[in-house]
Amino acid sequence: MFDVSLGTTCHSTRVSIIGSGNVGATLAQRIAEKDLADVVLLDVLDGRPQGIALDLMEARGIEGHDRHITGTNRYADTAGSEVIVITAGLPRKPGMTREDLIQTNANIVVQVTQKALEYSPQAVLVVVTNPLDVMTYLAWKVSGLLPQRVMGMAGILDSARLQTFIALELGVSTADVNAMVLGSHGDLMVPLPRYSTVNGIPIVEMLDGETIDRLVERTRNGGAEIVELMQTGGAYYAPASSAYVMVEAILLNQHRLLPIASYLQGEYGLHDLFLGVPSWLGCGGIEAILELKLTDAERKALNRSAESVSHNIQTAYSLLGWAA
Repeated sequence: MFDVSLGTTCHSTRVSIIGSGNVGATLAQRIAEKDLADVVLLDVLDGRPQGIALDLMEARGIEGHDRHITGTNRYADTAGSEVIVITAGLPRKPGMTREDLIQTNANIVVQVTQKALEYSPQAVLVVVTNPLDVMTYLAWKVSGLLPQRVMGMAGILDSARLQTFIALELGVSTADVNAMVLGSHGDLMVPLPRYSTVNGIPIVEMLDGETIDRLVERTRNGGAEIVELMQTGGAYYAPASSAYVMVEAILLNQHRLLPIASYLQGEYGLHDLFLGVPSWLGCGGIEAILELKLTDAERKALNRSAESVSHNIQTAYSLLGWAA
């Protein structure tokens, strides 16, 4: 017989997802079935995360992986996580804006951030809860982490939506399309057609202005369009895939250049807020921010987006009873 008691400890990479709604559950599935990491799925609802975890575990033989998925209501079970993803919070309903969720979700995000980091103080924090840019700022404020270790998932999703609409319009493979969207995750996001390409060719050379405007507007309303169609919930497949890309870049130290909500300290002339900008992402979190050359119109649009985020941060502060 082999003696396997050699005093060594095998360590598995762990990602904790706070919130077992559709986004959290789908993200857990993505991470496990792509064999990226073990997953802890936490929720306040007794039984729901445990049931989802068991269901995913029972699929392991079919999907061909041995990742462990744990469902829990106890933050202690998330201890030692390399990445914590916050998806907890209320989703939008038809007719609601992301900003309508500020009061309820601010309290949730603040509480879960503090509890999760108590057990994983060295983790990188990825926020998915809406309104995204505001929730990311609040999570950073209470986390005690360097801003480089806190980020929001938004630009990847918005860019993916624009990528899809471009591919459908031109009848080309999405593999040949790259899109870039900056700014807040909402109606004031800033899609950049000049930096959106098909196999390196800017779409401004392939589509007329009216068509581009239509695709940009559909991108801005991409989330609302799904909410209106579904009536009882919002998007979760594409958001989960977008969050997966970020988790993968961190755990595998890929140094990927991705549009994510990053903390700005003078970049783009903006200060003390999280906003979607192209950033390099690796194992330590955000490694650097790329400042694109913007036209006057693009810069004004980005400033409007930033002003809206700053206003909503002040609203959240007021609702939480925090001093500005």
